[in-house]
Amino acid sequence: MENYTKYKLKGCDELVPLLSGVDNLFVVACNKCFKEFETIDEPDCGEFEKIAAEHGKTVTGSAKVDFLCNKTQTEKKLQDMIPEGTEHVFVISCGLGIQTVADLAKVPVYAAADSLNYTGHHGMALTKKSCDACAQCYLNVTGGVCPIVDCSKSLVNGQCGGAKNGKCEVDSNKDCAWEKIYKRLEKQGRISEFLEQPVQVRDYSKVDFKFVNNYVKSIRENRLEGYYGGVHPSERKEFTEHLTLKKFPDPEVVVIPLSMHAGAPANPVVQVGDTVKVGQKIGEAAAFISSPIHSSVSGTVIAIEPHGHATRGECMSVVIRSDGKNTLHESVKPHKDLDSLTPDEIIDIVRESGIVGMGGAGFPTSVKLKPAKPVDTILLNGCECEPLLTADHRVLLEFADDVVFGLKAIIKTVGAEKGIIVIEDNKPDAIELMKEKTADCGNIEVVVAKTKYPQGAEKMLIKRVMKRQVPSGGLPADVGCVVSNISTTKAIADAIQKGMPLVERVVTVTGEKLKNPGNYIVKIGTNTKELIDFCGGVTGDDITIKAGGPMMGFVLSDVNVPIMKGSNGIIVVDTDHTEEQPCIKCGRCVDVCPMELSPLYFAKYADEKNWQGVKDKKIMDCIECRCCEYICSSKIPLVTKIKAGKTAVREMK
Repeated sequence: MENYTKYKLKGCDELVPLLSGVDNLFVVACNKCFKEFETIDEPDCGEFEKIAAEHGKTVTGSAKVDFLCNKTQTEKKLQDMIPEGTEHVFVISCGLGIQTVADLAKVPVYAAADSLNYTGHHGMALTKKSCDACAQCYLNVTGGVCPIVDCSKSLVNGQCGGAKNGKCEVDSNKDCAWEKIYKRLEKQGRISEFLEQPVQVRDYSKVDFKFVNNYVKSIRENRLEGYYGGVHPSERKEFTEHLTLKKFPDPEVVVIPLSMHAGAPANPVVQVGDTVKVGQKIGEAAAFISSPIHSSVSGTVIAIEPHGHATRGECMSVVIRSDGKNTLHESVKPHKDLDSLTPDEIIDIVRESGIVGMGGAGFPTSVKLKPAKPVDTILLNGCECEPLLTADHRVLLEFADDVVFGLKAIIKTVGAEKGIIVIEDNKPDAIELMKEKTADCGNIEVVVAKTKYPQGAEKMLIKRVMKRQVPSGGLPADVGCVVSNISTTKAIADAIQKGMPLVERVVTVTGEKLKNPGNYIVKIGTNTKELIDFCGGVTGDDITIKAGGPMMGFVLSDVNVPIMKGSNGIIVVDTDHTEEQPCIKCGRCVDVCPMELSPLYFAKYADEKNWQGVKDKKIMDCIECRCCEYICSSKIPLVTKIKAGKTAVREMK
């Protein structure tokens, strides 16, 4: 593989004069990008330290950083690394990394390497810096501000005299680069040193490469909107966003898994031959983190046996043949009005109704409604940022009053001060309706979020709306928040107002390879194949079917699996036959990871079975949003490797 990294450590003839008159050095080296990814250290840092030692210089420390030009991450990594007593920082990287460190360090920064034909684009979406790869770096004499790219005229010998109020005469929106240079040098006490420099004339015979600055400018705003990272996949919601909800025909047989939630599977409380009714409990929660299961039809239990499961392969399930009557169980009746219910009574209702997170995670909602710490804000996730899916969008439009009721119930239960309904700006009709429905609610507001994936992830939503950072390994309650899915909130309203447990949900059935996409209210336990057939079946042979969306959904090798509490969608799409290639260390996965992790290491260490390595890189903080895999230049199945890494870490002693 060709090594695209074109910067190299300066030779001794350049480094020795640079070291003259300076001491107490800290060395920062970039772990080169655009190259075959190896988990061994680059030698440049050690080579520089050796040269410095040979010339009697004290090195206070060193650091090796991936994608040094990624200012967001570099700032976090360096803030505690540079020790007291450091007087100068030497950087071994291309011009992007040197400029980044120069912005962060409080002491003079020097370039210890030269950029040669550098054509990488990683990190550039996250920094305003550019490098022209002029192969004659001026950053050592200009305090880390590049006169080639920061000055509109690319002047190398000083300002032109045309600056006005600190702005360039050529581009009034641009700060004068030379004024910035003088101010920085003056602050560092290096003005006299600069004035003694001989006049420099740029050598245009050296390579000169102009980066795609317009691209950088446009992408940077999107990448950092609201929170770090994220991607903008094609939404493809036009298939179903305009289609109203329809009641899916009652199935003749339902297969209801006893595990549709986080935690322990429920224990069956019915036997083969029993007659059951709609809303009747058929499975009892087996632990604190568990959830009861209810029948979605009236009829006869014909089996309690293992059946196919969309996410677990196989699961013990209760099979019920419907009698077609949908007779309600005697327990299904409205509870007291909301004002009369106590928080503990609401929690009991939610628990006994089997309500869990319906966005996919399936965490028991009753547990979430009794946080261990004070909560001031409830966030309703109306983003539905997954491409193709429109189930929550339709719930917002067609059950708006229930959503508001459910939110009020959560606010009361948790003792929060306010509730915020967060909706992405690609749903203007839902935004307008929810603002109308909450106009008279003093403690509820609607916040419009710029469309971006994974906007709806709990930690991203909190950071975007509340500007609060959930700590590593922490929960939303640690920063005073509870986050609830739209469909979950509607289910809470059903449980209180009707006494109806969670026995049905809205499912989007869609994709470019499905004949007639739609949004349906579907009974839990309905066979997925029945939904696909009802929608006209698939078109073509080379297809992939997923439970969930294209980003976080699970591939279904067998569609004879039931719809569950967390089944927000079934999609039928083209199969991606792109073959995996070796990692080229482009850094795009680091740029887009909303959790600010380094996914390339998860893949590399997983291949090496270096489980301590993935643990040290904080793999357990990964939310498996698939942004890294989506953007990966080499089409590496990163999430598969991440899941393997997490399993191995959990099994570590």
